[in-house]
Amino acid sequence: MASPIVTGGVVAVAGEALVDLVPAPVGDYLEIAPGGSPANVAVGLARLGVPARMLARLADDPLGRRMRAHLAGNGVALDHTVPAVEQTSMALVTVDDDGVPSYDFRVDGTADWQWTAGELAHALDGPVVAVHSGSLALTTEPGATPLRALLARAAATATVSYDPNCRPLLMGDPAGVLAGVHDLLAVADVVKVSSEDLEWLGLAPEAALEDWLARGPAVVAVTLGGDGVLAGTADGVRTRRPGVPVTVVDTVGAGDTFSAALLAGLYDRGLLGAARRDDLRTLDAATLDALLDHAARAAAITCSRRGADPPTAAELAR
Repeated sequence: MASPIVTGGVVAVAGEALVDLVPAPVGDYLEIAPGGSPANVAVGLARLGVPARMLARLADDPLGRRMRAHLAGNGVALDHTVPAVEQTSMALVTVDDDGVPSYDFRVDGTADWQWTAGELAHALDGPVVAVHSGSLALTTEPGATPLRALLARAAATATVSYDPNCRPLLMGDPAGVLAGVHDLLAVADVVKVSSEDLEWLGLAPEAALEDWLARGPAVVAVTLGGDGVLAGTADGVRTRRPGVPVTVVDTVGAGDTFSAALLAGLYDRGLLGAARRDDLRTLDAATLDALLDHAARAAAITCSRRGADPPTAAELAR
């Protein structure tokens, strides 16, 4: 018998909230834009009407204050952030002719990576139904170890969502990163990964989908850029959905938007929380397709405009 649907609760997002320096639309200039994969997911969730809690270390410097204002202005709860004495992390973003970004980071000794276990002791207080994390926060020490422990602890009461979101410039040896990915797959319920990430890790999408589902997650989705998404469930559903035609301005934040919209779809269906784990594992094909199509449409909207600018629920409904 299926578990009763439980609505409400909070989705906590743990990880970096950094500042991107991006090319201005006119002239040879750089603009400051709030960024960081986890922060983008938190904003994406809030814009889609999902209560989102940011678990981040925010510096009290001009860039950190701008990041705080951006998150709060989009309705992301900041009551569990940590005031950091270190400086804000930065990423220099360049975009190629196809709108695909590359990143050059300034992160040595900055705020995002200094987590301690004590700072995360109350991160799951209250009605947290899901915890999402990924990218640099889970691979950059000393903070990566406490964050990984948080995800393991969260699995007892919440859905765990994970996006490797690989950054080759900073993550080091792909084989070592893949070993860490495998550790996290053992506690994750929902996994989103891009085909670009898999290529860097030395994996093919179809093979990775089967291998990763066998390691524990309920749902794995492999985004394929303009070619759509490949996905499956632990119970054996497999599907491939087409891409959404769109004029691409750039793809900054598109994967983060996909993760946010996928979680929002699960939230709206009351499928988040540890009590719904079995229901996630046995999603039917029609529901999985609807979730993926919803996430792909949201990501396409982000691709149609500059930067990590995920849609609101009203925009997505239109």
